[in-house]
This record gives sequence, structure tokens and C-alpha cells, in this order.
Amino acid sequence: MPLAVYILGLSVFALGTSEFMLSGLLQPIAEDMNVSIPRAGLLISAFAIGMVVGAPLLAAATLRLPRKTTLIALITVFGLGQIAGALATDYAVLFASRIISALACAGFWAVGAAVAIAMVPVSSRARAMAVMIGGLSIANVLGVPAGAFLGEHLGWRSAFWAVAAASAIALVGVLTRIPHIPLPETKPRLKQEVAIYRDRQVLLQVAIVALAAGGVFCAFSYLAPLLTDVAGLDKSWVSGVLALFGIGAVIGTAIGGRFADAHLFGVLLTGITASTVFLVALAFLASSPAAAITLAFLLGVSAFYTAPALNARMFNVAGAAPTLAGATTTAAFNLGNTGGPWLGGTVIDSGLGFASPAWAGAAMTAVALGATALAVKLHKSPSRVVTSGGVRERKAVSSR
Repeated sequence: MPLAVYILGLSVFALGTSEFMLSGLLQPIAEDMNVSIPRAGLLISAFAIGMVVGAPLLAAATLRLPRKTTLIALITVFGLGQIAGALATDYAVLFASRIISALACAGFWAVGAAVAIAMVPVSSRARAMAVMIGGLSIANVLGVPAGAFLGEHLGWRSAFWAVAAASAIALVGVLTRIPHIPLPETKPRLKQEVAIYRDRQVLLQVAIVALAAGGVFCAFSYLAPLLTDVAGLDKSWVSGVLALFGIGAVIGTAIGGRFADAHLFGVLLTGITASTVFLVALAFLASSPAAAITLAFLLGVSAFYTAPALNARMFNVAGAAPTLAGATTTAAFNLGNTGGPWLGGTVIDSGLGFASPAWAGAAMTAVALGATALAVKLHKSPSRVVTSGGVRERKAVSSR
């Protein structure tokens, strides 16, 4: 695996910490900004919305720009967005800073994924994506709990300053270690890449990614109040349980990346099924501290176990448009990360309690499981795919 792929993974650590650290900061932010916890939870959705819009938009806008220069610009803007969040004086400014940071984060993910995929053979795509996603997993192990710890002891703004510092370190890594990636001799054409959206398997994969991710993060976004208000744990436990989720994420990413290249659909089906079972169990057993802690770990394993396969599948069905394929995956994940927290906040506002997002999340992952079964069926039959010369029929190939 090229060193540059690992550098991209390290950069994703800063991005992922910012994206998910609010799960452990909702209560102090809500108190400081004088808003409800569900409204503070919309800051998570704001970041995800920025990712949904920013990934395809920035991928298209930078299609013909040098890859390394684009990565440098995006990680710089991201870091400045963290500083703006740390200095925010009201909810509206903080909300805007989250969207700006998310746009830069989305662009970095999309371009970075395309660069990683371009540097490895087809048979190693899932492994390459596992390295990048590993940065996200480590963010959940170290970054998110550290953010919760800082928020509890030094105020939530200190977490934003810490991510800004991590972004500066990532910038140095990109400057010094990412090689110059030459653009293809035939310049990419946006119209040609956009044609991937005429393939039903691409659209179905978008739905699978969004539902699988959204289901888990519907519950994860409100894990802190579930632990304190339902399971009865002290606030000091929150950062440790978030770290446990992250440890599960690291384990899941490693296992999923190991098997996804050879057993892509097997990983998807087993991983999404496991997430559904764990979410239902969390809804039933939320009042038990031991069960809540254990299930937080297991959800980290199952969610990230499927992540390399979800990414690799998108590049397989949209391989003729690698930049937009990466952007589409990023947008799909964050479509789920937008809808999940929104749905979780909605059921809480309806008076169903902090355990209710686990039920809502289980419903989302159950639909994702059905969509995956449909994808297996379509994979065995001819479908339209996009090639450099246009759209043609693809013959059925054996399902892995």
C-alpha cells in the first residue's frame, strides 16, 4: 500500500474527529448556546448536509485541477472552519462554520478517495479504502472521546481548537508526502462522469449507503444523553463509551477491509444485519448500563465492518467516473448522517425518549438490508453501466 494512502488516512483523522465529536459535546453546546439538545443535534446534520452538497459539487469543480493542490486548499479551508467554530458567539455562526467545514471535508474525501483508488490495483480497492476509513475509526477511538473530555474540562470550544491544530498537522503531511498525481491524458468530462447516475445499480448503492450509515448514526448521535438519562451513567462515562465505539470501529474496519475484496456482498449482508440486531437490542436494553456500553462497542464494529465494502461497491458500479464515484459515496454516507440525526431528534421531540432513536435507526438499517438483497439480485442480471464511450449493457457476473 503506497505511503500516500496512509497519509490520506491520517488526514481523515482530523476530518472525522470534527464530523463526529459533537456527539459528545451536544449538552455543553446546548447549554452555552441556550438551545435544546435536539436543536444542537442539528449541528451534526448541518455538517452532513454540507458533505452531501459539497462532495459532488467540489468534485465537479476540481475535476481538471491538480489533485495535490486541491487537497492542500481543502484541508486549509477546513482548518479555518474549525477556528471559526471555536470563535462562534451564537448558534447561527456556529451552524455556518459547520457547513463551511463540511464543504471542505467533503471535497477532501472525494478527491482523496479518487487518489487512493488510482494508486492501487482493482483487487486492493477495499483495502485502500479501509486505510482511509481507518483514519475515521481512529478519530472515533481518540478524537471523539478526546473532544468529549476537553468539552467537559476545558469547554466545548477547546475541542474545535484541537481539531484546528490536527488540521495543521495534516496539511504538513499532504504538503510533504502526497506525490504529484498527473491528470489523465484525456481530460475528464463532467457530462461523461455524470452519466453514471443513469445506472440503477449506482442509485441503489446510494440508497444502501445512506440507510446503513443513517441507521447507526441515528442512535449514535444521541448516545450521550441515552447513557446519562436512560442508562443512568455519570457524564464522566461518556468519553469512555465513545472511545469504546471507536475501538469497535477500528476492529470492524480491519476485518471488513480484509474480507470485502473477496466477499463483498457477504460483508454487506452480515454487517447490516448485525447493525439492525444491535440497534433493536439497544432500544430494548437501554436502561441497563452494561448492555448500553456493550452494544455501543458492537455497533462500532458492525457499522465500520461494512464501510470498506460500501465504498468499494460504489467504485465497482461507477468505475468509469472515479472522481464522482468517490464524491457520490461521500454524499451518500452523509445523506444518512443528515437523515439519521434528524430522525433521531424528531422521535425525541415527539416525547418517545432518548432510547427511541435506536428503534428509528433499526428501521433504517432494515430497509438497507432489503436494498442490499435487491442489489445482489441485480448484480446477477445484465445492467447498464457507463464506459468511456457511453452506456452499454454489462453481462451478469458471479456475485461475491
